[in-house]
Amino acid sequence: MRFTVAIDGPAAAGKGTIGRAVAEHFGFAHLDTGLLYRAVGAKVLAGERAEAAAQALSPDDLADATALRTPDVAQAASKVAVIPQVREHLLDFQRAFANRQGGAVLDGRDIGTVICPRAEVKLFVTASAEVRAQRRLDEMAGRGLSAEFAEVLADVRARDARDADRATAPMVAAEDALVLDTSDMGIAEAVAAAVSAVAAKQPG
Repeated sequence: MRFTVAIDGPAAAGKGTIGRAVAEHFGFAHLDTGLLYRAVGAKVLAGERAEAAAQALSPDDLADATALRTPDVAQAASKVAVIPQVREHLLDFQRAFANRQGGAVLDGRDIGTVICPRAEVKLFVTASAEVRAQRRLDEMAGRGLSAEFAEVLADVRARDARDADRATAPMVAAEDALVLDTSDMGIAEAVAAAVSAVAAKQPG
């Protein structure tokens, strides 16, 4: 059975948490597509060219997810994501994952609009910039990293602008996506809403 759930939205809106929970609930495979761009960004920070890094990317490059979640790598990921050739190299990887047997959940910025426009379920998970900045700050604190709220908020807004304004595959809700604003939701409530949306589209 092929069944694809596409989850899009800005940084720290909760789409990764929701994606993992939905995948676990239904027994689907899960891909955080942002890790692909983070892995390319990390390679660029190490001195590689973005296009070459994307073309040579392998599953092994995604193994250490913690190392790919630093602020520097996040910013590098957002910058390489605007390069059309980088996106093109990563397109086949994502579509192959989406078409696997047994169901798949992919979360990112352009899953429902570009990668999987025919996905059975499309969600656009969002939250206010302030709420997302606080979540990112809390996440960093949990990893022993320190930052000022104003600095993190500025980074969130800058990344939003880059992701939404890029010429290739800008971040936008698909016309047929369910928009889920998690600003005032707890994790359990947001996951329950997503699970309900997916269950409603399940065959049989």
